[in-house]
Amino acid sequence: MTNTHSAFLKEMGITEWTSRDVVQATALVTEQTNAQASPEVAQSTPRASHGMWWFFGSEPQGDAQILFQNMIRVLGLAKNEWAWKNPSQSLSQLSAPEMPVVAIAFGGPTAQKITGERDPLPQLRETVLALNTGNEEEIPVIASFELNQVLAKPSDKALLWQDMLLARSVLQNS
Repeated sequence: MTNTHSAFLKEMGITEWTSRDVVQATALVTEQTNAQASPEVAQSTPRASHGMWWFFGSEPQGDAQILFQNMIRVLGLAKNEWAWKNPSQSLSQLSAPEMPVVAIAFGGPTAQKITGERDPLPQLRETVLALNTGNEEEIPVIASFELNQVLAKPSDKALLWQDMLLARSVLQNS
């Protein structure tokens, strides 16, 4: 993880854990890359997109917006890799782009509405749900806390981050 990502995690109150194996592997890859490529070539290589993130819920305002922007930065998402979607619109009109998509539902009612599930948020979290579009394509959904709720109860920030990491894992494996 870059120093910028580490700084944002620290700002969000999230302790960063790194496996010793990952640190050793990263150091080895960095050494090999530096030995093979010049700095000019490494800087000009475009970053590959892993997919699209759809966020469902009310678009954050104030401190919640700052928290959301920090999450986007730490996840390393470019502006064209994420979008806010309205859970009130007809979900059958949503069509997945050519790249993989993962949806994040902020709040229990939003998660219930877009997935058709009836369980409360604690039972929906840490599970990969499916977007209820009525189409054949299945878009994975991760249910998480509303951002304002996380601001009111900071201990939930770590759980929110776990949900984002689950979403990233789902996206990378699709």
